[in-house]
Parts: sequence; C-alpha cells; structure tokens
Amino acid sequence: MGKTVLIVDDHPSFRASARRMLEADGYVVVGEAEDGGAALLAARRLRPELVLLDVRLPDIDGFEVARSMLDANGHAPQIVLTSSHDSADLGDAIGASGARGFIPKGELTGSALAALLR
Repeated sequence: MGKTVLIVDDHPSFRASARRMLEADGYVVVGEAEDGGAALLAARRLRPELVLLDVRLPDIDGFEVARSMLDANGHAPQIVLTSSHDSADLGDAIGASGARGFIPKGELTGSALAALLR
C-alpha cells in the first residue's frame, strides 16, 4: 500500500487533479480539505503520512497550518507545500514552516514528491 495523503487546497479542481495524479502513482488519498481549519481537523482524524498543503488558503495560511501540524502532540505527518507561485516569491517562509519542501503546482508529480521525501 502506498503512502497515505491529505490534500489541502481551496480549489476543488486542483484537489481533484492532484488526487487522480497521486492515486495513479500509488499514493492513497485519505482525505481532502478546503481550508486550514478543516486541514487541522482532518489531519488529527485521518492521521495521513503526508500532507500536500497549499500555502494560500482562505482562513489560515499554509505556513501556519504546517507549523500547527508539526507542533501537535502525537502524529506529525510529512508536509509538502505547494502553490501556483514560485518558491522565490515565498521567501524564507517555506523553510521556517518546518515542511519537508515545496513543489510548484505546475510541477507536481508523484515522482517529484517521492524525490523530495527521500
């Protein structure tokens, strides 16, 4: 069985395409969330191994969501940030979030995720 994933993005079309792509590459998508609050609840309930997390969410930004997930007692998933913006546009926030790394939405593939998580 592949690595379990929670997809967090406020755009349903991105969540759907990311789900199809990840499942085709052997990942098991256990849930989706449309904002930071729902992501925190889903991560506690579903306990995914990996969270694919958009940095721009309508309520709490993805950087704060990542820090909250990693500070939580107990299960801490691997977190990969994503955005339609380039990493250069996000400055030092990626490293400060505690996430494993960043993949631009246009470059997201199962193999790009696997390479980042090695």
